[in-house]
Amino acid sequence: MSDRFTKDEITGIILDSIADGVFTVDRDWNITSFNRAAEEITGIPREEAIGQQCCDVFRASICEGSCALRETIRTGKPVVDKAIYIIDADGRRIPITISAAVLKDKNGEVIGGVETFRDSSAIEELRRELEKKYSFYDIISKNREMLRIFDILPEIAESNSTVLIDGESGTGKELIARALHNLSPRKDRPIVAVNCGALPDTLLESELFGYKAGAFTDARSDKPGRFALAEGGTIFLDEIAEVSPALQVRLLRVLQERVYEPLGATASVPTDVRVIAATNKDLEKLVKTGKFREDLYYRINVIRVTLPPLRERKEDIPLLVDHFIERFNRLKSKFITGIAPDALAILMNHDFPGNIRELENIIERAFVMTRGAIIQAAAFPDNLQPDRPAPEMVGGNSLEDIEAAYITEVLRKNGWNRQKTAEELGMHKTTLWRKIKKLGITVPE
Repeated sequence: MSDRFTKDEITGIILDSIADGVFTVDRDWNITSFNRAAEEITGIPREEAIGQQCCDVFRASICEGSCALRETIRTGKPVVDKAIYIIDADGRRIPITISAAVLKDKNGEVIGGVETFRDSSAIEELRRELEKKYSFYDIISKNREMLRIFDILPEIAESNSTVLIDGESGTGKELIARALHNLSPRKDRPIVAVNCGALPDTLLESELFGYKAGAFTDARSDKPGRFALAEGGTIFLDEIAEVSPALQVRLLRVLQERVYEPLGATASVPTDVRVIAATNKDLEKLVKTGKFREDLYYRINVIRVTLPPLRERKEDIPLLVDHFIERFNRLKSKFITGIAPDALAILMNHDFPGNIRELENIIERAFVMTRGAIIQAAAFPDNLQPDRPAPEMVGGNSLEDIEAAYITEVLRKNGWNRQKTAEELGMHKTTLWRKIKKLGITVPE
């Protein structure tokens, strides 16, 4: 073969047979070789790329400040699987992962660098398709109970009835409220959110109902309240359990008579606003102890939507992790491609007292701490750093191991009843049986 081809020709044939893009540069950052895969990914012909500065060809997100080749030549250490994006010949933003290393001559002198890169667009497309399949107005879930809620939300939205959304803090109550508004005939009017637990009672009253000039010392002009701002639309009263008994009376009147009085007013103002309330507390218990009015409770509890905590819908954790990775990639101009299996195993074993909000904060912190393409467990906060290695989950920490561990947990919880387990997992019994066989799960007789 060496008689038919020169050494450079053999090198070119080898480079063109590689599926990943490969290019080399000299010490002046001029491209000296550019393989066929590099042409296909970038859309730039080899003859146009060779001799050009690499930053002019790739226009990558790291060219200005954190060039991988420059870093590897400076330190002598290779860069592995760094997530970035480039701009191709048509001006499209292409996500890729890159690795870079130093090129040396036979005397050990640095003569340039080599970079390999892989198009990650297919991974991104799969992630978007998966998220679309299990998303509903920015709410992500494949949990059976959540899917049931998704099914009934359009019908609830069509009515004008007051809705009470309850669930632990961080479960997504405001997202449900906004979905109800956006599905309703009021969608072209405003939705106004009020956190009833964030303001003292005197301020909350004026915030809700507004005031007239002269109502108190600093009231120099009329100010509309949140009910006025939401006219024709929806008002979302979050943490309604924090409202004092005195203000509960005024809210009851709004719900019963559809009128309210701004502070300092002498006449009532009619209102056409749909009320959606939310709480993370047990209102029935508060009614029994006299801390919440029974008549108001029945007025807001016309239609009730109860959101399960994240610890009861752990099958959603991988979906939510992918969702937050995609979101923070956009917000932070990074391209992280996924999460390490052992890191995902830690999340699957965590109870999440802060629910989805806590998971979002964990992933956001991991983005700050992660330099490569994959989120590692070391990027998690201290409370998620185990004193010992992350527990093995049915033989390991691969995604299949995690799925097997979760299905086993649900089977055990349901007394190994496959029908009940399939219903809780939101799948057909035969699908569950196939997964049990495929994942090697042992089911007692």
